[in-house]
Parts: sequence; C-alpha cells; structure tokens
Amino acid sequence: MADDPFALFDRWFAEARTSEPNDSNAMALATVDSTGQPSVRMVLLKGHDPRGFVFYTNRESRKAQELGEGSKAALLFHWKSLRRQIRIEGPVTRVSDAESDAYFASRGRDSQLGAWASDQSRPLDARETFEARFEAMRTRFEGGDVPRPPHWGGYRVAPVRIEFWLDREHRLHERRVFTKTSQGGWDEGLLFP
Repeated sequence: MADDPFALFDRWFAEARTSEPNDSNAMALATVDSTGQPSVRMVLLKGHDPRGFVFYTNRESRKAQELGEGSKAALLFHWKSLRRQIRIEGPVTRVSDAESDAYFASRGRDSQLGAWASDQSRPLDARETFEARFEAMRTRFEGGDVPRPPHWGGYRVAPVRIEFWLDREHRLHERRVFTKTSQGGWDEGLLFP
C-alpha cells in the first residue's frame, strides 16, 4: 500500500470528469461555527495540488466566517456514477491575493459582476433587489475589466486525512485511508466498511 493519495485523487477525479453528468468538481464543505454548530454546503473545487484543495467564495459569507483563523474543515466528493467518494479533512488557510486575482480573472464576466452584487448569506428582501444591484455593477464596470472585490477570494484545505471509499456489493465496501505523518509523509491503511 504505497500509493500517493494525490495521485490516487487525480486518477479518480479524471474518471469522474468523464462519467459525472454535472459538476464533477462539486464537493460538500463542512464547517463549524464558534458554538460548535455544524454547517454543510456544496462548493466547487477550483484547484488542487499537494498543498491542498482550493475553492473560492465571498469572504463575508457564513462559510467564510466559519473558516476564521485556525479553523479546520472537511470536504466530501461523491461520484454516484462511479460509486465512489473521497473524504478530506484538514486545516484551512486563505490562498494568496495573486491566486485569487488569477482565478477571478478567469471567471465569466457575469460571475465576476455577481461577486460584486451579492452580499452572500445575508438576508435579501426581494429577488429584484439583487437583480438591480447586478445591473448597477454591469453599468459601473461597463467597457472595462472587472477587478476582484476585496471581500472575495480563495481558501485551501490542507489535508491531514484522506479517505477513499469504493462501493462494493452487499455493503462490503472498500475504504482506504491516508493520514499525514509528523514528517510530512503519509501512512496508509484500510478501514472496516
């Protein structure tokens, strides 16, 4: 059992990209607030390497508030078409401004404008309010580039534990778990289903 968990992730992710009908990069993000109340929502994986798994959001949103200083999070990929899932746990850090700027510049213009128009997770009195704010941003940035809002950026979950789950008949599933060692390597083992 000497597989690198990132190489295994890359193999499974490549297969998911060809078999999943929608959003093969969708992952559940679980966080906890200051009172211990858990919360989970779907986000999209926008980058990964041995440093971790990256997603982007409004940094004033509920999830961002729960991803404060010293926080940890869990991710879950579930690819029903492959009958597989991957669980990832670890500490969270913000990605650099340069990384956030580069990703923001790659987004479609309407998505960029939406990032300016939305007060994500805050109460909204009517859909028309949001649509009017979106149109105001369209006018504001007409004829020019849309810069990244100062309240928008990326987060990286640096894994300390990665579990690969494979569905088997009669619920005799296969579970491989990788745990990061204090030397920076990985221990690998199996878990009962």
